[in-house]
Amino acid sequence: RLVAARRGSPLVIGVGIGEYFIASDVAALLPVTQHFIFLEEGDIADITINGVTIYDAGGNPVERKETISELSADAVERGEYRHYMLKEIFEQPRAIADTLEGRIYQGRVLEAAFGANATEVFDKIQGVHIIACGTSYHAGLIARYWMESLAGIPCSVEVASEFRYRKPVVRNSSLIVTISQSGETADTLAGLKEAKRLGFGQSLTICNVPESSLTRESDLVLMTRAGPEIGVASTKAFTTQLAALMLLTIVLGRRFALSEAMENQLVKQLSHLPKEIEDVLKLDDKIQRLAERFADKHNALFLGRGAQYPVAMEGALKLKEISYIHAEAYPAGELKHGPLALIDANMPVVVVAPNNE
Repeated sequence: RLVAARRGSPLVIGVGIGEYFIASDVAALLPVTQHFIFLEEGDIADITINGVTIYDAGGNPVERKETISELSADAVERGEYRHYMLKEIFEQPRAIADTLEGRIYQGRVLEAAFGANATEVFDKIQGVHIIACGTSYHAGLIARYWMESLAGIPCSVEVASEFRYRKPVVRNSSLIVTISQSGETADTLAGLKEAKRLGFGQSLTICNVPESSLTRESDLVLMTRAGPEIGVASTKAFTTQLAALMLLTIVLGRRFALSEAMENQLVKQLSHLPKEIEDVLKLDDKIQRLAERFADKHNALFLGRGAQYPVAMEGALKLKEISYIHAEAYPAGELKHGPLALIDANMPVVVVAPNNE
């Protein structure tokens, strides 16, 4: 007999043939089953040889549906790659193609991809408020530039751990957007619940894990379909979040300043994205040589302007997470207001400067 209770963190029961498994993540159980029961907050599962009985937080027997995962055991194998993060970097073209698949038709983004009542919800929206943490927060910052500059939509972005502990003022005509790879990020989930308690409009989550807490708590859901991300530092989850956020920018922008011609242009650029990422990944050898050149540095500075500033922030975060090298990111225009004092012969500076405005 096994008793399992969910409190705070996710918990899933894998259902085999006359056997059951407990884990916090579907990916851990894919080698043994594709059938899962997701427990909700406060649930207690009593597992015996005869089956599973689930009780809610009040001790009442409840039914939790069994779902079949579309993922296979191959999705969590490392394959020919040295580590999972490298594998997931090279999976980005396929992951972004999956994010876009079935959501674009004849040069236009399908609003039904966000949910059956998405059009009704979007028609009432006068602004967007994004709540996220870490890498997902950086994705939200990039989306703010898109929403305001491309679509003319008022947009604010906030770290979830700050949002939940202050007294925010958000108009009820705002769309509350949460971003999370796992759908279980504690601060983001708490922020969404607080927004709902205060009556702050409708909610949408951009998430990678079906049946996660954020998908159940939100009015609308857009799955990124990135597949399991086992590496500690987010890679393909980040880029698929950006693809999903561009889809959101487009469908909301129709109601504001985005023309049909501009939508067609953006959709065309999105369709080329997987191939363009493949071209970047062909620079692997050159990137390896650069990494060896900078590996003995103890600090690094990342600079960017506009939408590239959050990209610089993400670059600095990755360097800290993976190499344990201290790194900071600044808006390029702020370099002269203090950070310039740090520049010397031993300080590498990474400037994110694409050929655009």
